Amino acid sequence: MGMALWGGRFEGQPDELMWRFNASLAFDRRLYAVDIQGSQAYARALAQAGLLNETERDLLSTGLDKVLAEFEAGAFHVQPGDEDIHTAVERRLSELIGAVAGKLHTGRSRNDQVATDMRLYLLGEMAHLDTGLHEMQAAIVDKAEAHLDVLMPGYTHLQQAQPLLFSHWLLSFFWKFQRDRQRLAGVVQRTQVCPLGAGALAGNPYGIDRGALARELGFASVAENSIDAVSDRDFVVEFLGWAALLQIHLSNLAQDLILWASPEFGFVQIDEAYSTGSSIMPQKRNPDALELMRGKSGRLLGHLTGLLTTLKGLPSAYNKDLQEDKEAAFDALDTLRLELPIAAGVVRSLVVHAERMAAALDDALLATDLADYLVRKGIPFRQSHHLVGQAVKLAEQQSKPLQQLNLVEFQALDPVFEEDVYAVFDFQKSVEARNSQGGTAPTAVRDQIAKARALLGQSK
Repeated sequence: MGMALWGGRFEGQPDELMWRFNASLAFDRRLYAVDIQGSQAYARALAQAGLLNETERDLLSTGLDKVLAEFEAGAFHVQPGDEDIHTAVERRLSELIGAVAGKLHTGRSRNDQVATDMRLYLLGEMAHLDTGLHEMQAAIVDKAEAHLDVLMPGYTHLQQAQPLLFSHWLLSFFWKFQRDRQRLAGVVQRTQVCPLGAGALAGNPYGIDRGALARELGFASVAENSIDAVSDRDFVVEFLGWAALLQIHLSNLAQDLILWASPEFGFVQIDEAYSTGSSIMPQKRNPDALELMRGKSGRLLGHLTGLLTTLKGLPSAYNKDLQEDKEAAFDALDTLRLELPIAAGVVRSLVVHAERMAAALDDALLATDLADYLVRKGIPFRQSHHLVGQAVKLAEQQSKPLQQLNLVEFQALDPVFEEDVYAVFDFQKSVEARNSQGGTAPTAVRDQIAKARALLGQSK
C-alpha cells in the first residue's frame, strides 16, 4: 500500500477492506487542480515565513506544475498507497523532486487542505452553473417574446382558472431562476472564506500570513476560528440546498411541459432531440429529458438530507464523517451542469401550438371577469361571486357555455345584468384588463421582458 501520510506510529498495515473503505481518491481525484493550486500558494507562504528558501520554493512550484500536467494529460498513474488526492499529489511530487517535497506539509493538515480544496472547487463550479442559469433564462425570454400573442388557459389545482398569455406563464420560471441566481450569489459569498493555515484544528505555529494566502487564492476573507475552519461544511449544505431548490424549479417546468405535450392537451411539442421512443410501441415519442429532470429531484433532495444527517451529531473539529460531503456535492454539480443546457435546449426548440391552446379556452375561464362586471355595476364582490356561481351552475345544468345564457336568464339572477354583459366574453380583453405590474396583459408582459433582459445584461 505504500507509506501513508500518517503511518509513523503504526507497525502494521491497515486491513485491506478498511483501506478501501477509508480511501477517497476514487471520487476526490477531481480536486487535483485546486489541490495543486493551494499547495503552490502554501509553498510561497512558507517561503515568505522563512521556512523555505527560494530554490526550494521554486522547486516545489515547478514540481507541482509537472504533476498538474500529468493529470491534465491523463498520464498520472495512481499507486496502491494513494489514499486521497492530497496523498497522491505529494507522493508524485516526492518522486519528481525528492526530499524537499516533504517540506510542503509543514504546519498544514489535510483538514485545512481539504476544506480549502472543496471551497475552491465549488467556487469554480458555481460560476459555470450561474452561466448555465443565465442561458436558461435567456432561452425563456426569447421564447416568450416570440409568442406574445398566444392565449392559453391558466390553471390552479390543475383546473382551468383564468385566461393567460403563454408568454406570461413561461416568464414565471424566469423569476424562479432569477431567485436561484440571487441565492447562488449568497452561497458564493459564504464560500469565499479561506481555511488554509488553520492546521489540524489549533492554528499554524510558523507565522504563515493567512490573509496573503486568502488573497492569492481569490478568497474574500479568512476563517476567524481554526476549529470552525476545518469543520465547517455549511457552504456544502447551502450549495446542496440551493441545488435541490433549483432542481425543484426545473421539475416544475418539466411537469407542465410533460402534461402539455400529451395528445390530450397538445399545447406544445418537445423536439426530437430531447425525446426518445419505445422499445415496443413504434408510435411513442416520450419526453424523457423532462421526466429525468423531474425524477432527479428526489436524488438531489436526498443529498441534502443525507449530509445534514451526517453533520447533526458530530463532535467539534474535524471528523472523517466529513468525507461524505464530496460525493453528494460532486453528483449535484454533475447533474446540474448536464441538465441546465438540456433544459435551455428544450425551451429553445419547443414548438408552441397556439391553435390547440385557443381551442381549450372555455367560457368558464371568464367567470371572474363576469364577477368584475357586476362589481363595476355597484354589486359587492362577495355578492357578485355568489351570483356568478349561480350563473355557472345554471349553464352546467343546461350543458351549454356560460355566454349562451340569454339575458332573461341572467336577469332572473339579478336585474343588474344588462345587454352589455356579453361583452365580457372576450378572452383577449380579459387578458388585456390585467395590466397591473406583473399581470398577464401584453403591456405588462412586455415590461417583464424588458426587465428580464436588463437583468440578463447586467449579469452577463
